[in-house]
Order: sequence, then structure tokens, then C-alpha cells
Amino acid sequence: MTPIIDGHNDTLLAATSDRAGGAFLAEPEQPDGHLDLRRAEAAGLAAGIFAAFVPNQTSQEDWSELPPAVDQQRAEAVVAEQFRTLERWADATDRFRLVGDIGDLDACIDGQAVGAVPHIEGAGAVDPDLINLDSLYEIGLRSLGLVWSRPNAFASGVPFEHDATPDIGPGLTEAGFELVSACEERGILVDLAHLNAAGFWDVRGAVDAPLVVSHAGAHAISPSSRNLTDEQLDAVADSGGLVGCTFGTAHLRPDGKRGVDAPLATLLDHIEHFADRMGVEHVALGSDFDGASIPDAVGDVTGLRDVLAGLEARGFDRGEREAIAYGNWRRGLEAWWA
Repeated sequence: MTPIIDGHNDTLLAATSDRAGGAFLAEPEQPDGHLDLRRAEAAGLAAGIFAAFVPNQTSQEDWSELPPAVDQQRAEAVVAEQFRTLERWADATDRFRLVGDIGDLDACIDGQAVGAVPHIEGAGAVDPDLINLDSLYEIGLRSLGLVWSRPNAFASGVPFEHDATPDIGPGLTEAGFELVSACEERGILVDLAHLNAAGFWDVRGAVDAPLVVSHAGAHAISPSSRNLTDEQLDAVADSGGLVGCTFGTAHLRPDGKRGVDAPLATLLDHIEHFADRMGVEHVALGSDFDGASIPDAVGDVTGLRDVLAGLEARGFDRGEREAIAYGNWRRGLEAWWA
């Protein structure tokens, strides 16, 4: 079975809140959510990037507007607790492990366990003076999204808006440039998902490492502000980077609706567009399990096998499918961690 590395899930948030999908180690007859250990093993999931995420303190009614930034101290506490949840899962069973370096990742690809790369989605938990970045690294941080779709001290995200451009708002702040540099020095992957266009281009000019976008769709197919334009895709390819294709229907469907009745072809169209524009070596998977509405044709993590079968049916050969399934993520992570 071809191993799979998935570039983004929100399962930690589900486990530390009242959202569906919180019983990661349990094996219920009728599981909820998209991802748990038993189904991950059945799917051949070698590893995933597990996001720690701090929800908004107030409900968001208009998703075309950016919510306010979250309090940094609160965010740091929430992230620390979510990372402790990962540690508890790893302590409870040898079927699950934390991934801290490429050796850990290779062991998971070889089938020794399902691996978790600890990630923070939105850098609000990082002190603007970066005084806690090393301590976050010590508790596991290996991948960092500069923003979620709200502003913080480092950069600006994009609102969830359809028929819109990602070219919204200013680029990185001075602290944002310092954070990107500090991450590159420490071997923390910088994830450009949710970042606006100005911030994207700022990072492009600031790093030598490949550009990585963990979960996004093709703006040419679904013109969401969250998706990447062809010009951005070209920049990712030129840098040697990758894009993990989101499974979130709102960013896959041309009409921008969240309906889960979207056929598997809707997802495959984005992957194929990425491959045609950038080359297969820059295409990966970034599901957003437990964080987005995904097509019923995928259903949950076990549907990853159907995605690979769909790619085979579209003419992707074995080597190309393996690159999309795990090889490109392995290369991208190694480049940042080296």
C-alpha cells in the first residue's frame, strides 16, 4: 500500500473541543469526524501535519470579513495544551509517534507508526519579540502557518470570500520578516496557507527554502481568496516547493459552496491543474480533515485511497502517484528541517 503524508488536519482542535472527531485513540463502531488512529492505519496514512489552532473568542457571522487577532498569551496556552494532547497520544501507544526530524518521518513512511508533525496554524501563539519560539520548538513545533484568516503581529490573512482575489491587504510586518528568518534558521517549516498575496511575495523574496502551502486550491478553477493564482503556483514551482491540495469543498467548487455532494472529480481537477501548471513534483495532499466540509466521495481519511485511485484513472503513473502521496511532502519537510 502506497504510504500517504497529508499536509493538514484540525483533529487536535476536535480533540480539545466539543467538535466531532475528538476520540482519536478510541475505536468506536460508528466514529465521528474525519480522522482517528484506526482509520488512519486502514488508509495507509504514514504521517500528517497536525495543526494546533486557537478558535476565535466570539462567533464569526460574516466570513468575508477578517476576525480580530487573538490574545497572544491565551493562544500560547491553547497551543501548549494541544501539543500535550499529541504527547499523550504518543505515550499511550507505539502505533502513533511525534515526528521531530526526517528520521522519524522515514520510520513512519516505512510503516512503523502513524506520525504527527506538530504545527501551529496562525502564529498568534508566538510572541512578537520571538522570545518563546525556542520553547515552542522544544515542545515539538516543526511547522508554522504565519496566519489563519485573521491578522496578527506578523502578517495578514485573507477572508473566506468567493469571486475574490488573494491580493488583499499589506505584506509581512517587520516582526513577520524576523519570524520567517528565525524559522528558517531553526528548521521550522513556514506554511503560506491563508496568507494574502502581498505576504506570499514577501516570503518568496525572504527565504532560500522552497515555498510550501499546506492546503489550498487552484484559483483558476475556484476563485476563492484562499486559493492560489497561477502566478503564485509558478513561484512555488520555481522555488522547488509544493502545494497540498485542500479537500475543503468551499475552495474546490467553482461556485464556492460548501456542499459535500461535490464529486471526486472536483478534487481531482485541482490536483490535475496543479500538476499541469507546476509539474507533479510540486503537488501534494492537504486535506483539512476535521476542519472543513469535504466531498462525500472522500468521506474521511479512508477516502485517501479513492483519491489515489482517481489519479490512476486519470493517467498518473505509479511514480507520479507516489510523489503526490508522500514523496513531495518528504522532500519539502527535509529541505526546511536540514
